[in-house]
Amino acid sequence: MDISLVVPAYNESENISQFLNAVKVVLQPTGLSYEIIMVNDGSRDDTLAILVEAVSENAHLRVIDLTRNFGKEAALTAGLDAATGNAVIPMDADLQHPPELIPQLIHHWREGYDVVLCRRASRNTDHWLQRWFSNFFYKVHNAVSDHAIPPDVGDFRLLDKKVVAALRLLPERRRFMKGIFSWVGFRSTVVEFEANERYAGKSSFSGWKLWNFALEGITSFSTLPLRIWTYVGGLVSIFAIGYAIKVVISTLVSGTDLPGYPSLFCAILFLGGVQLIGIGVLGEYIGRIYSEVKQRPIYLVRSRFGFFADE
Repeated sequence: MDISLVVPAYNESENISQFLNAVKVVLQPTGLSYEIIMVNDGSRDDTLAILVEAVSENAHLRVIDLTRNFGKEAALTAGLDAATGNAVIPMDADLQHPPELIPQLIHHWREGYDVVLCRRASRNTDHWLQRWFSNFFYKVHNAVSDHAIPPDVGDFRLLDKKVVAALRLLPERRRFMKGIFSWVGFRSTVVEFEANERYAGKSSFSGWKLWNFALEGITSFSTLPLRIWTYVGGLVSIFAIGYAIKVVISTLVSGTDLPGYPSLFCAILFLGGVQLIGIGVLGEYIGRIYSEVKQRPIYLVRSRFGFFADE
C-alpha cells in the first residue's frame, strides 16, 4: 500500500460522503494504491451506519468501530496502528483539511522528507478568542517544554512508515499527539495551507475541552510546572523571613507593634492559595501517573469492516 489516510470520525455523518468523494477525485489520478482508515469514535449519530454502507461501495475504505468515545487522540492512535501504507496522512473528515493538498505532501515525501507538516497560513475560520488562546498555548508550551511543537500545525501531516513505526513504540495512555509527533523527530518540512470552513456540523471541542487539552499538552512534555513551586516557595519564605526581621527590628526600636488582623488575614489567604495551587499542579501529575500505572489499553475495538476480517 502506498498511502494510508487515517481519519477519526465523531458525529460526522453529514461529512462522510463528501469527504470520500473529495479524496477519490484527488488520489485516483495519481495511480497510487491507497486506503482510507476511518475510525468511528463512539459516534451518537448515523456515522457508523453510513461508513458500513460506504465500505460496500468503496474498495479503499476500512472502518474501525471503537466500543465508545475514547477521544480523538485514541482514535488517531487506533488508525495509525492499523495503517499499512508507506506513507500515512492523518486528517479530519470535516474537509477543513483540504484533500487537494495531498499530492503536494506526497511530492515532498518523495524528495526524501520523513514528515511533511501542514501549517495553517491563517486562522480566519476561528473565533478571535480561539485564535488568542491558540497563540497563547503555543507560546507557553514551547517556553516550558523540552520539545517545542510548531505553531499552527495540527494533526494534518504526512508521516513515513518508519515514523509511524516509531510512534507505535510509545506506550503512554494519556496521549497528546502533537507533542508525540514532535518528540520522535525525523527530517521534516512544512507546507502552508488555508483551512476550509467545516463542510457540515459543529466541532465537538468546547472551550472547556480545549482548556483541558492544553493542560494535557503542557503536563505531558514538561515538569517545569512542578519545579516552579520550589522557586515560589523559596521566594515566599525569603519574603516571610525578611518581614519577620523587620518586625523584630521595629519592635526593638519602637516598642511592641500590633498592626491588627487585616494584614494577618491577607497573609493567611495568600499562603493558603499558593499551597492549594501547588497541590493542584501536583495533582495533575499524580493523575497522569495513576492513569499510566493501571496499564489500560488506549482504545478498544468493537468491530472492523472493509479489508479487515469482520468481528
